[in-house]
Amino acid sequence: MPEQRTTKQLIAIQDALKGAEGPLTIEEIHSAASTQVRTLGLRTVYRVVRRLQERGEIVNIPVPGGSDRYETAAVAAKHHHHFHCTTCDRFFDIKGCVGGLEALLPEGFRLEHHDLTLSGRCPACA
Repeated sequence: MPEQRTTKQLIAIQDALKGAEGPLTIEEIHSAASTQVRTLGLRTVYRVVRRLQERGEIVNIPVPGGSDRYETAAVAAKHHHHFHCTTCDRFFDIKGCVGGLEALLPEGFRLEHHDLTLSGRCPACA
């Protein structure tokens, strides 16, 4: 794959993802990165996000019933969960894990992976 040029758009998008409190939608990335590059287009964000995924720098977080969200591969590599604010629709990273989920499994089942999203209101919306 050809080397991607380092542009002000790329840097703004990387900064938006690195500074996020949780995974972001394309629209949230666009909004955050636009504070650095006012002329940033939504199509450019889609293109850069796709390239960053191909390079393994970011990963997508599927959200059932919603738009995929994206976070850096470094954040995604550390086991964590998310909190979804049902009022503002933002996602936040949660540190730690509840553990002990094997006790909930039916007899004979083997847990290999889990995702946990808590829902409620963030401090700004509470």
